[in-house]
Amino acid sequence: MNNLPRVLALVPARGGSKRLPRKNILPLGGRPLIQWSIEAALESGVCSEVLVSTDDYEIAATSRAVGAMVPWLRPAELATDTAASINVIAHAVACYEQEHGEVEAVLLLQPTSPFRSAESIRGAVQAYAEQSGTARNAVVSVSPASSHPAWTFALQHGNLHPTLGWENFLSRSQDLPPAYSLNGAIYVLPAKDAREALPIVRPGVLPFVMTSYRESLDIDTLDDWKLAEYFVKLANDL
Repeated sequence: MNNLPRVLALVPARGGSKRLPRKNILPLGGRPLIQWSIEAALESGVCSEVLVSTDDYEIAATSRAVGAMVPWLRPAELATDTAASINVIAHAVACYEQEHGEVEAVLLLQPTSPFRSAESIRGAVQAYAEQSGTARNAVVSVSPASSHPAWTFALQHGNLHPTLGWENFLSRSQDLPPAYSLNGAIYVLPAKDAREALPIVRPGVLPFVMTSYRESLDIDTLDDWKLAEYFVKLANDL
């Protein structure tokens, strides 16, 4: 892959997790959860370095052991339930660039998406790099929506009302345009946007479509974790 910008891979992993305590270092298929994302980033070959932003000593040590850099711990105010992701990214980029010089783009990889592949990472970064002109927009991974918005409802005065109106609700499925959902697996954003803590998803954002349900899995609950373990077992049994 030629003419790629200098990309910093960033894996944000705070120590606190209420639904799945210590989630980011729980063993999945014999590897800590965060290791899956670090290894995919390293394997992709499109990142200058892989940086982990964490407030937790054990997560930091685990990440260093598998090839990521963790030169500092995240400030406590950026490790709360309410801390905005974009502020975490801005802090990480500022600290990194102070020591290592500017990067052109940031590749955000959430550790809760363990099955996103190195190939998909390469594809998303390539999609970012291939934009014409000097100003690039963010690229975010999406998956086919599990339920089309035409078939979802809002409550109005106690009654069900189709989100996109009755006309779309009564349309045949083949007449509806494809719908997609953010899956949280891959974000590629300009470093200048990160420095300014701008929202990643805003007008102009580009999609990177991932059709694999396994790759798109985002672990948030115990049921998600059990499904991830099933996917690992299924792969091992092949």
